[in-house]
Amino acid sequence: MRPPPPRSDPGPPFDAPAARRLRAALGMGPEHVAHGMRVSYGLPYVTPGLVVAWERGTAAPGSAEITALAGVLWCAPAELIGRPRTLREYRVARGIAPEDVARAVGVELRGYLRMEESGQWRGNERQSAALARVLALPPPDFVAVTGREAALAGLLRGAATTRWQAQVRPVTRLVPLDQGVVEAVLRELHQDYQGHMTATLGWGGGGSGAGESGREFLDRIVDHFWTAVESRGS
Repeated sequence: MRPPPPRSDPGPPFDAPAARRLRAALGMGPEHVAHGMRVSYGLPYVTPGLVVAWERGTAAPGSAEITALAGVLWCAPAELIGRPRTLREYRVARGIAPEDVARAVGVELRGYLRMEESGQWRGNERQSAALARVLALPPPDFVAVTGREAALAGLLRGAATTRWQAQVRPVTRLVPLDQGVVEAVLRELHQDYQGHMTATLGWGGGGSGAGESGREFLDRIVDHFWTAVESRGS
C-alpha cells in the first residue's frame, strides 16, 4: 500500500458510520470508492484498505479526502462530518473553498486563513454577518467556532448582575443578532436573575443559599441566553 502524503490539515471530525452507511446504500464496495477517488479526484494512494480503515475509525481522512469521498458517495461533505468544532471544520462541512469565504466576507485570503488557524475571528460586525451567512452558521455555532463563547459569558453575567443596558452594544458586536433581540433577551436575563435571587431569599434560604442559586444561574448563563433567543424565533 502506498502511504498517503503527510497532511498539514488534520481534517474535521469524521463520521465513520455515516460513510459506511452511505457506501452500502449505493451498493458500492470499498474497492469502488477507492477507484473513484483515485481516478476522479487524483488521489492515487487511496486503496480499498484505506477506505475500510476510515470506516472503522482506525484512520481519519483529511479535508481534501473528505471532499473527494463525498463526491464519490454522492453526498455533501457535511454528511461525512461530525459536529464541527472550529471555523475551518464548518467551512469544510459546507464544501466551500477558503477563497470563496474570504471574498464573501471581504477580507484578504491570508488574513482569513490566519483567523482559521488561530480560532479567533477578528472581523467587524458587517464581516461577521457575512461569515454567518456564507457558512449558514446558526448564532450559537458562530459564537463557538469563532472563539467568542467565554467573552459572551462574561458580558451576559454583567448584564444579569448589573446594568443590562450597558452590555447591549458589546453583545451585539459578538453575535450576529438584531439589536432589538439582544435588548429584549438581556432585559429578560436581568429580570430572571434578580427575581430568582429575591425568591430564594424569600424562601428563607439566607445569603449563602441565594449565592449558590445565583451562581448556578450564572454558570448556565450562555444556555439561558440562547434559549431566550430561540423563543423569539431568531
